[in-house]
Amino acid sequence: MSLREKALDLLFPPKCPFCQKILDDPGSSVCPVCRAGLPWLEGKAGERKIDFADGCFSPLAYQDPVPEAVHRYKFGRVRALGKPFGALLAQCLSERLETGADLICWAPLAKKRLRERGFDQAELMAREVGRLLSIPVRPALEKRRNTAPQSELKEAYARQANARGAYVLVGGIDLADKCVVLVDDVVTSGATLSECAALLRQGGAAQVFCLTLARARGD
Repeated sequence: MSLREKALDLLFPPKCPFCQKILDDPGSSVCPVCRAGLPWLEGKAGERKIDFADGCFSPLAYQDPVPEAVHRYKFGRVRALGKPFGALLAQCLSERLETGADLICWAPLAKKRLRERGFDQAELMAREVGRLLSIPVRPALEKRRNTAPQSELKEAYARQANARGAYVLVGGIDLADKCVVLVDDVVTSGATLSECAALLRQGGAAQVFCLTLARARGD
């Protein structure tokens, strides 16, 4: 931890992202009480099929108290939550993908929504995963079309139509024969991840694995 980070921890002690209590151990991502009670996904429950991807891993189910914490992160604009959420994702990835990865990227926000929010929640988590696991992190995708929030669409076909054609590959990105990990916050229908994974495949990626903080429902 850098001197700057230590100073910030003294001024603004890290809080548990779920109960918001100050952490007794600043090096922990979650307090012991929440860690014991979170809806962890074990074994196959933490994996699901995504079209064009080799797998999708999630450490948590999208059940209380996870939705409130994710909502606070995204819509309450509490960007500091990217660090503990990224730590949970890093732990999940190291357990699920023992062979490691060559590159980490994320499902990006459109420019308009990025300006409104001030940060990209998936990017912050992706960069923390890369930092903790010493894996390069690069912007591989760009969202060209400002779509309706997927959370507002209930039907799978509507989510698929909403995501179709919304993303493009970033020019000059080298994906040839690489194992790429694609980060996002929550997987529901998988439409966004599938659209992004297809583009990464077209760009030459040998393997694409998706990594999300939470899983909203089964296949």
